[in-house]
Amino acid sequence: MIQDVLIWLYPWTKAFHIMAVIAWMAGLFYLPRLFVYHVERTEKEIGPVFEVMEVKLLRAIMNPAMIATWVFGLCLVFTPGLVDWSAVWPYTKAAGVLAMTWFHHWLGLRRKDFAKGQNRLTGRQFRMMNELPTVLMALIVISVVVRF
Repeated sequence: MIQDVLIWLYPWTKAFHIMAVIAWMAGLFYLPRLFVYHVERTEKEIGPVFEVMEVKLLRAIMNPAMIATWVFGLCLVFTPGLVDWSAVWPYTKAAGVLAMTWFHHWLGLRRKDFAKGQNRLTGRQFRMMNELPTVLMALIVISVVVRF
Protein backbone atom coordinates (compact mmCIF):
# COMPACT_ATOMS: atom_id res chain seq x y z
CA MET A 1 0.00 0.00 0.00
CA ILE A 2 2.64 2.57 1.06
CA GLN A 3 4.90 1.40 -1.76
CA ASP A 4 2.11 2.00 -4.29
CA VAL A 5 1.63 5.54 -2.96
CA LEU A 6 5.40 6.21 -3.17
CA ILE A 7 5.46 5.01 -6.78
CA TRP A 8 2.43 7.16 -7.64
CA LEU A 9 3.97 10.22 -5.95
CA TYR A 10 7.46 9.65 -7.39
CA PRO A 11 7.52 12.59 -9.86
CA TRP A 12 6.28 14.99 -7.17
CA THR A 13 8.66 13.63 -4.55
CA LYS A 14 11.59 13.97 -6.93
CA ALA A 15 10.60 17.53 -7.88
CA PHE A 16 10.26 18.64 -4.26
CA HIS A 17 13.52 16.89 -3.35
CA ILE A 18 15.39 18.77 -6.09
CA MET A 19 13.88 22.12 -5.03
CA ALA A 20 14.80 21.48 -1.38
CA VAL A 21 18.36 20.52 -2.33
CA ILE A 22 18.77 23.71 -4.38
CA ALA A 23 17.59 25.87 -1.46
CA TRP A 24 19.78 23.99 1.01
CA MET A 25 22.86 24.23 -1.21
CA ALA A 26 22.30 27.96 -1.73
CA GLY A 27 22.39 28.44 2.03
CA LEU A 28 25.42 26.19 2.46
CA PHE A 29 27.27 28.29 -0.11
CA TYR A 30 26.15 31.67 1.24
CA LEU A 31 26.38 31.31 5.04
CA PRO A 32 30.17 30.74 5.11
CA ARG A 33 30.54 33.76 2.81
CA LEU A 34 28.52 35.84 5.30
CA PHE A 35 30.89 34.60 8.01
CA VAL A 36 33.87 35.81 5.93
CA TYR A 37 32.35 39.28 5.68
CA HIS A 38 31.39 39.20 9.35
CA VAL A 39 34.98 38.39 10.41
CA GLU A 40 36.59 40.89 8.09
CA ARG A 41 34.38 43.88 8.93
CA THR A 42 35.64 45.58 12.05
CA GLU A 43 32.93 48.20 12.46
CA LYS A 44 30.95 47.35 15.57
CA GLU A 45 27.62 48.57 14.16
CA ILE A 46 27.74 46.13 11.23
CA GLY A 47 28.16 42.98 13.40
CA PRO A 48 24.52 42.87 14.51
CA VAL A 49 23.40 43.24 10.88
CA PHE A 50 25.40 40.15 9.91
CA GLU A 51 24.02 38.25 12.90
CA VAL A 52 20.43 38.95 11.84
CA MET A 53 21.20 37.88 8.26
CA GLU A 54 22.94 34.70 9.45
CA VAL A 55 20.13 33.70 11.82
CA LYS A 56 17.42 34.30 9.22
CA LEU A 57 19.31 32.38 6.54
CA LEU A 58 19.89 29.44 8.86
CA ARG A 59 16.45 29.28 10.48
CA ALA A 60 14.14 30.40 7.68
CA ILE A 61 15.84 28.83 4.66
CA MET A 62 18.57 26.34 5.47
CA ASN A 63 16.95 24.36 8.30
CA PRO A 64 13.61 23.85 6.52
CA ALA A 65 15.40 23.04 3.25
CA MET A 66 17.64 20.47 4.95
CA ILE A 67 14.65 18.82 6.61
CA ALA A 68 12.70 18.76 3.34
CA THR A 69 15.73 17.35 1.52
CA TRP A 70 15.97 14.53 4.04
CA VAL A 71 12.20 13.81 4.06
CA PHE A 72 11.82 13.73 0.27
CA GLY A 73 15.15 11.94 -0.12
CA LEU A 74 14.08 9.18 2.26
CA CYS A 75 10.78 8.88 0.40
CA LEU A 76 12.82 8.34 -2.78
CA VAL A 77 15.01 5.75 -1.03
CA PHE A 78 11.93 3.78 -0.04
CA THR A 79 10.27 4.03 -3.46
CA PRO A 80 10.52 0.53 -4.94
CA GLY A 81 12.95 0.03 -7.80
CA LEU A 82 14.90 3.28 -7.45
CA VAL A 83 17.91 2.16 -5.44
CA ASP A 84 20.20 -0.73 -6.35
CA TRP A 85 21.65 -1.60 -2.95
CA SER A 86 24.23 -3.92 -4.54
CA ALA A 87 25.88 -0.91 -6.24
CA VAL A 88 28.36 1.48 -4.62
CA TRP A 89 26.55 4.75 -5.46
CA PRO A 90 23.86 4.67 -2.72
CA TYR A 91 26.58 4.46 -0.10
CA THR A 92 28.75 7.21 -1.55
CA LYS A 93 25.68 9.43 -1.86
CA ALA A 94 24.68 8.65 1.72
CA ALA A 95 28.20 9.49 2.92
CA GLY A 96 28.04 12.80 1.03
CA VAL A 97 24.62 13.68 2.46
CA LEU A 98 25.75 12.84 6.00
CA ALA A 99 28.86 15.00 5.54
CA MET A 100 26.70 17.82 4.15
CA THR A 101 24.43 17.54 7.19
CA TRP A 102 27.47 17.64 9.49
CA PHE A 103 28.67 20.80 7.70
CA HIS A 104 25.24 22.39 8.13
CA HIS A 105 25.38 21.78 11.88
CA TRP A 106 29.01 22.96 12.05
CA LEU A 107 27.89 26.24 10.46
CA GLY A 108 25.12 26.51 13.04
CA LEU A 109 27.68 26.17 15.83
CA ARG A 110 29.86 28.84 14.24
CA ARG A 111 26.85 31.17 14.12
CA LYS A 112 26.39 30.64 17.86
CA ASP A 113 30.08 31.47 18.36
CA PHE A 114 29.52 34.80 16.58
CA ALA A 115 26.43 35.50 18.70
CA LYS A 116 28.48 34.95 21.89
CA GLY A 117 31.41 36.98 20.57
CA GLN A 118 33.57 33.84 20.61
CA ASN A 119 34.42 33.33 16.95
CA ARG A 120 37.99 32.01 16.63
CA LEU A 121 38.15 31.46 12.86
CA THR A 122 39.54 33.79 10.23
CA GLY A 123 38.06 34.86 6.94
CA ARG A 124 40.59 32.62 5.20
CA GLN A 125 39.47 29.60 7.24
CA PHE A 126 35.83 30.27 6.39
CA ARG A 127 36.78 30.64 2.70
CA MET A 128 38.48 27.24 2.82
CA MET A 129 35.47 25.62 4.52
CA ASN A 130 33.26 27.20 1.86
CA GLU A 131 34.76 24.73 -0.63
CA LEU A 132 33.44 21.68 1.24
CA PRO A 133 29.83 21.87 -0.04
CA THR A 134 31.11 22.03 -3.62
CA VAL A 135 33.17 18.86 -3.18
CA LEU A 136 30.28 17.08 -1.46
CA MET A 137 27.82 18.23 -4.13
CA ALA A 138 30.09 16.80 -6.83
CA LEU A 139 30.32 13.47 -4.98
CA ILE A 140 26.53 13.28 -4.55
CA VAL A 141 25.62 14.28 -8.10
CA ILE A 142 28.19 11.98 -9.70
CA SER A 143 27.04 9.12 -7.45
CA VAL A 144 23.40 9.55 -8.49
CA VAL A 145 23.91 10.30 -12.18
CA VAL A 146 26.74 7.91 -13.01
CA ARG A 147 25.52 5.20 -10.60
CA PHE A 148 28.83 3.34 -10.33
